[in-house]
Amino acid sequence: MRLPRPPDWLIYAAAVLGLVALAMADRERADAPPAPPPVSGLDAALTAGPTLMGDSVRSLPAAGRGPGGGTAFSVSDTGVWITARQVVAGCRRAAVLVAPGRGVLAKVFTDPASDLALLLTEGGTAPLPLALEVQPTKGQRAYQPGYPRGGPGEATSRLVGRDTLRPWSRDAPREAVLVWAEVGRTEGLRGGLAGLAGAPVLDRMGRVVGVTLAEAPRRGRIYSAPPQAIRAILTRSGQPLSGFAQGVTLTTDNYGRAADDLRRNLRVVQAVCVG
Repeated sequence: MRLPRPPDWLIYAAAVLGLVALAMADRERADAPPAPPPVSGLDAALTAGPTLMGDSVRSLPAAGRGPGGGTAFSVSDTGVWITARQVVAGCRRAAVLVAPGRGVLAKVFTDPASDLALLLTEGGTAPLPLALEVQPTKGQRAYQPGYPRGGPGEATSRLVGRDTLRPWSRDAPREAVLVWAEVGRTEGLRGGLAGLAGAPVLDRMGRVVGVTLAEAPRRGRIYSAPPQAIRAILTRSGQPLSGFAQGVTLTTDNYGRAADDLRRNLRVVQAVCVG
């Protein structure tokens, strides 16, 4: 006895559902545990070491206390930090935070030729290692530790290609960027990643291979400046390239804890406007 043939629409629907199920099962998701609560001002100063202690650390005005701003990271223990230009755009003064409501005032150097900026402080912390000769390859994994949505958090992603971003100025050229697909983030972190701008993009050896610039939340994309943009702003500002700097091996299992350490040691900080 021949069974009746199911209608074509049912066959097509079953095929589509099967493909969707396979895609969802194969989609990577590598979330990190939530960050611990922030340390007190005294603990932060002790953790940072002597270079950020003393008269350079002060209470900040109300403009520098609330959420907002973005992320910056150390590239020299003399007090040189890299961030995204948008983080400090329009700032008369900026600061890097060492604890809630406390920070170090910074001079701002904005690069007229890129979407990056430098923050210069009195004293600094251990720099992150830079991999400026390395060109990230498609499929490569990266990690972005910082302060999304004004609080500690991180993301992990894979490189999907290169593109250009709309310039920050009508007269500026379009910026070449790396495009990363987000595949994990801090557990419980919902919505967009505003505040992650300026965060370092780290390879598996903990080396900086880019600077986070923007995101496309609906597409799950993160855009970063390439390594050559970092070299360019350091050269144009007259800042020497850092020598040896200690990195850490990063994996999907430890990147949350490693990001916590980078923030606790003030190698990755929150950058805010204070006027």
